[in-house]
Amino acid sequence: MTSIDDLSAGASVRARTDLPADPSGAPATTGEGLRPRGVFGKLPRYAAGKPPVVVNGLESFKLSSNENPLPPLPAVLEAIASETSINRYPDPMTTALRTELAGYLGVPATDIVTGAGSLGALNQILATFAGQNDFGAPDEVVYAWRSFEAYPISVGLAGAAGVQVPVRADGTHDLDAMAAAITERTRVVMLCTPNNPTGPILTHSEVLEFLAKVPTDVVVVIDEAYQEFVRRPDAVNGIGLYRDFENVVVLRTFSKAHGLAGLRVGYSVSQQTLTQHLRVGAVPFAVSQVGEHAAVTSLRHIGEVEARVQSIVDERTRVVAGLRALGWTIPEAEGNFVWLALGEHTQDFAARAAEHALSVRAFGSEGVRVSIGEEEANSRFLTLCGEYTHRPAAR
Repeated sequence: MTSIDDLSAGASVRARTDLPADPSGAPATTGEGLRPRGVFGKLPRYAAGKPPVVVNGLESFKLSSNENPLPPLPAVLEAIASETSINRYPDPMTTALRTELAGYLGVPATDIVTGAGSLGALNQILATFAGQNDFGAPDEVVYAWRSFEAYPISVGLAGAAGVQVPVRADGTHDLDAMAAAITERTRVVMLCTPNNPTGPILTHSEVLEFLAKVPTDVVVVIDEAYQEFVRRPDAVNGIGLYRDFENVVVLRTFSKAHGLAGLRVGYSVSQQTLTQHLRVGAVPFAVSQVGEHAAVTSLRHIGEVEARVQSIVDERTRVVAGLRALGWTIPEAEGNFVWLALGEHTQDFAARAAEHALSVRAFGSEGVRVSIGEEEANSRFLTLCGEYTHRPAAR
């Protein structure tokens, strides 16, 4: 019989003693033979927005992560501070939040499945409906590109194959091309509106026309993380659509408009034909009791939230008008950010912004996304754009 001591001895034999020990004093190992799944070598790395560098004499501003520059409401901060039961597991059904959302959205609470931010809710959808089919071949997920940076990572981790359809020159989804990309292997289509990072929305009429072309056994995800910032009257409203389409699921979050990005509270809304399966694939306890209490409190003060959102929209309007007055051509901006299609000058502009104590989000050699931040930050950004000579022009 093998004893525990024998097992320990065997483990010590396998350890490489000629390698430096880690800080804990344990011998380092080579990790030979320890490899992740093959898909990991194909996945892009998620690059979070970097904090601003310190520049003497200037206040630094982070405009790289589409965060709400305003803190949560005072009542929400009080709710967070009052939550002391974190030694207990949260309600796995997030009953209080789903009940509050049901009243706010005018939908049944049973149609709501919560997740760790809208990305967590999306990962639950992909884990449920897309991966490898019964024959071992990957399912396909169709989405516009460039769009939300996490899409290819989430799709790949689910075991599915992403089918990227380029956005048009104006940053909008090419829905005709997306419909044409659907095959018998397509399980999910993702629509991001407003599209992150380019900014434009999808209209209600064009999404209706698109849905008519999508097979009813393909799940259509309408990602509305920035829905509260939209002001175009013809913009699609996923909540208005899902009631009529069993294959539509809507994503929303408390990270942006409500300023709760650090608490990770999001949700999906769909009919029971989808939610009955999503609940099985949902991560248990994904939303903490702190996050749930904060989100419920924020919804109960929705008028104050909307006033803060409007102040950000007003700043967005000022920034867009300022850019266009400077001769910059930018896509329609309906989120809390603007997109600068700077191409080969992308990294140079980001470096110039850093010199002005502004952190912006550069995407390779495609462009720069700049979040709408504090008034001083936005004004400094406009000053930088006024000085920068390699500005995007009309195509």
